[in-house]
This record gives sequence, C-alpha cells and structure tokens, in this order.
Amino acid sequence: MLIIFDCDGVLVDSEIIANRVLAALLSRHGYPITAHECRAKFLGRTIPGVIKMVADDGVELPDNFETMLREKDIEAFGAELKPTPGMRAALEQLTHLPKCVASSGSPEKIRRNLDTTGLLRFLDPHLFSAQDVKHPKPAPDLFLMAAARLSVAVDRCTVIEDTPLGVEGAKRAGMRAFGYIGASHRVPADEKLLRDAGADLVFNDMAQLPRLLS
Repeated sequence: MLIIFDCDGVLVDSEIIANRVLAALLSRHGYPITAHECRAKFLGRTIPGVIKMVADDGVELPDNFETMLREKDIEAFGAELKPTPGMRAALEQLTHLPKCVASSGSPEKIRRNLDTTGLLRFLDPHLFSAQDVKHPKPAPDLFLMAAARLSVAVDRCTVIEDTPLGVEGAKRAGMRAFGYIGASHRVPADEKLLRDAGADLVFNDMAQLPRLLS
C-alpha cells in the first residue's frame, strides 16, 4: 500500500494561516475578502488558480502578486507553522509503509513547510507538486504520477485529503480517499463536503490513521 498525503491542512496545519495572509493581501489589492471567505472560495486551489478566479471576478492583481504572497507565507509559516495534531506520532507508526506527498503547493513550499515542522524526514524525497503535472487537482494527474513514480498500482493507494478538490482527484485516479477534518481550519460540518466529493471515510483524529489503514 502507498499512502499519499496532501500537505497543507493534512500534514501541516497551514490553511488557517494561509487564508489569513491571502485575505489580507487580496484586500489590499482591491479584492475585499475575509479569511473565512478565502477558505470557502479558494481552499485547495493553486495560487495561479486563485489569481484567475479573482480576474474572472473583475479584479486584475499585480504581476508580482504570487511572489508577494509567497514571501508573506514564508514569514508567517516560519513563525507559526506546526504539524497537524497527532501527525508526527502517526508517521512514526507508519514507517513500514511507503509514503509520499501530492500537493498543490510549489516544490519549494512543500519542502520548506515539512522541514519547518520536522516532518521532512518521514517523506523525503517523495514530494510531488502540482507544478509537476499539466492539470492540478481535481484532475487525477498528480495522484497518478505519484503512484507511477513509486511503482504502486492505483488500487493499492490511499490518499489523505482535506479538500473536496483533492478527494475528487483521488477518486478520479481510482484510489481510496480518506477525508481529514482535524486541522484548525476545519469544522465538523465539513464532513458532508468531503463525503459528497466521494471520500470513502472521514476522520478528525490523526491518531486513528494507522488503525484506519490496517
């Protein structure tokens, strides 16, 4: 079995920080929005995808918006980022199973955030980014690439995701999908969103993961 982890909101508790930073920067550049609204509208999207959605709403962001956002994220994550609750202990119990990361973030962001939180040693070097494929989530491309790189059949893969986009992509790839709602940006009502996207099960405690995978 191959375990494929999303990064933001699954391995690292970053989404509540990222949504706050994104909302502040968007608002400053003519697109007033709250962190809660960012979460609802953009969760699971790539930065270019966010920029396109904002443009579709009639607001053209500066050419260097992505660079500015990455710089703000680096500063905030360096000061505040932590693993999701129970993640390190779960990974320590799963050392016998092959694992990888399949994230919409950039390769540099994935590596930096895992290093900051002390999780990199469990997953390096199998870190896969949406930048590595033509179509990001909810397309299945990233998950299919991860399985191919580790030579594991898709029906032997379990994806851990926190967004409907990620769950949909995993199911389109023919993989089992577990929805995780234990990060600080999630609420119990999100279980329905993930189940509606096709999650095979939804859980909120990373301590349960080794048992759920057995």
